Amino acid sequence: MASVLVLNGPNLNLLGTREPGVYGVQTLKDVEALCQETAAALGHTADCRQSNHEGQLIDWIHEAGERQRSGELIGAVFNAGAYTHTSVALHDAIKGTGLKVIEVHISNVHARESFRHHSYLSPAAAGIVVGFGTDGYRLAIEGLHRLHTAAA
Repeated sequence: MASVLVLNGPNLNLLGTREPGVYGVQTLKDVEALCQETAAALGHTADCRQSNHEGQLIDWIHEAGERQRSGELIGAVFNAGAYTHTSVALHDAIKGTGLKVIEVHISNVHARESFRHHSYLSPAAAGIVVGFGTDGYRLAIEGLHRLHTAAA
């Protein structure tokens, strides 16, 4: 059974309490349960991780690239938080490993502050889910699964 890696970046550990008007009231544990349920329904497992540290996220992407090449992993769902708008290093890690990534954002970043309108990850991503709340994780896992089965 192949896995889906679900990566969450900085401050996503604060879900449920951080700006509930923007991000909702579901916690990161709620999101992880949703991801586990969605992946299981598609015949996968979900490996959910969160870090506030860019280097840790890069290390996990490097590891995931190897796991994808071995067939153990179908790809990753990645909410990089604010690193989306600042990190060339995350872009380079995704491109360098060939990891299939679906970029996800809980809020509609294009309806928010202008600095959130640009993503360094989007050019390296296989797809993007924006503005569907935490349900975007379900949509991203389903999309990643469809891409995987279409390529098989």
